[in-house]
Amino acid sequence: MKFLLLLFLPTLSFAQIFSKQEVTRYTAQSKNVNIIRDTWGIPHIYGKTDADAVFGLMYAQCEDDFRRVEMNSLEMLGRTAEVYGEKNLFADLQMRLIYDSSAAIDDYKNSPGWFKKLLDASADGVNFYLYKHPQVRPAILQRFEPWYALMRTDGSISATSNGGVRLDEIKAFYSGKELAFTNPVNSPLPENVNGSNGFALAPSKTESHNAMLYINPHVTFYFREEMHMVSGEGLNAYGAVTWGQFFIYQGFNEHCGWMHTSSHADVADLYREKIIRNKEGIFYQYNDSLKPVRSKLVELYYKRGDAVGRFPVTAYFTHHGPVLGGNGDVWLAVKEYNRSLKALMQSWLRTKANSYAQFEGTMNMRANTSNNTVYADDKGNIAYWHGDFMPRRDPSYDWSLPVDGTTSATEWKGVHELKEIVQVHNPASGWIQNCNSTPYTVSGISSPDKNKFPEYMAPDGQNPRAINAMR
Repeated sequence: MKFLLLLFLPTLSFAQIFSKQEVTRYTAQSKNVNIIRDTWGIPHIYGKTDADAVFGLMYAQCEDDFRRVEMNSLEMLGRTAEVYGEKNLFADLQMRLIYDSSAAIDDYKNSPGWFKKLLDASADGVNFYLYKHPQVRPAILQRFEPWYALMRTDGSISATSNGGVRLDEIKAFYSGKELAFTNPVNSPLPENVNGSNGFALAPSKTESHNAMLYINPHVTFYFREEMHMVSGEGLNAYGAVTWGQFFIYQGFNEHCGWMHTSSHADVADLYREKIIRNKEGIFYQYNDSLKPVRSKLVELYYKRGDAVGRFPVTAYFTHHGPVLGGNGDVWLAVKEYNRSLKALMQSWLRTKANSYAQFEGTMNMRANTSNNTVYADDKGNIAYWHGDFMPRRDPSYDWSLPVDGTTSATEWKGVHELKEIVQVHNPASGWIQNCNSTPYTVSGISSPDKNKFPEYMAPDGQNPRAINAMR
């Protein structure tokens, strides 16, 4: 950080200005959408096409809580300090280091045509709401862009993987201060009292002889909204959506149900980079050579009364990823896969899966980084996958701690095949439970054997909720 600068700006106009062509497009699409609210106010959105259903879903979300739609977008864009002030600056910096908006824009441009229609509809639904409600005063975002959806690509409440670096360590490094590290660890506390709970029962365990799925996301109240999406293109999904996202995050359709618990599978790693400074710049050692540290100016802004503070930060990157902290000549860079076009497509496609084979096909995209998945369907199948995206690594290293970044021996070696990750399918025990807990007790006598998997796949501990679930 080099300096702080306060900019005094004129009062902002909150009038949302959309072109005549945009309004014509929004209005035409709205005629293909019907939103019906039931006795409890839950919106049931009917669209001629999938894109129409997405348009209606986003419009209905804004009707119910535009503030949350906007704030979730600002969080992922790293712009919350513009609303909440200086105290949020380093949380914003963390997001800007890990989530690259320019990459999201490129993903939007490179999206297949059918999916780009959904991205466009997601932004158009919000913008049409703003056009129709000029009295609404957005905190920051006067219009929404279709690439915003590509910043949070799996809908999870805890989608950010940074290898375990604390926010105060990021603040210390980028403030030019020394702070002793506490060996960041990629594993959870042994007991977490609160969290998500998912259960699946096989037909052998139910009076109806149908499979059953219990979905208890256990997030903060109103973190997600309950909604129903139907289209003339085969979509018929009901469940929970994360504010600002256009797909059913967890729920069911006519054939399949899916539930997520936040996973602690190790999907991000910290690398200890050995830093060398000379007259030519800043470098880091890699094998037998020096590689230049890449730098980029990140400009953050924060609210301070009627003024806007500018907060420029020079961010650093190695080929492993962004530098999140360090002391002296040892910096910590994180390698992660927090957002991607493939992940968002996977989130959408699973809502339309109509069989176990189709659902497993979406899991085989292997782009979901933050969720475990509990599954049941109308054919009586039940299943569990512990995580999804799983980097292949040398198991001789302790991946729960920062690893040596000076050698290619610690590089990821591709991604594990779906069949290689921890999972159970139609267990003989007839039941599945996961409560943000170890997968090695997920199905009683049918649970996976811990000795058959590398430690990094499931460092999760046991907790009281899981013990009670098994009982």
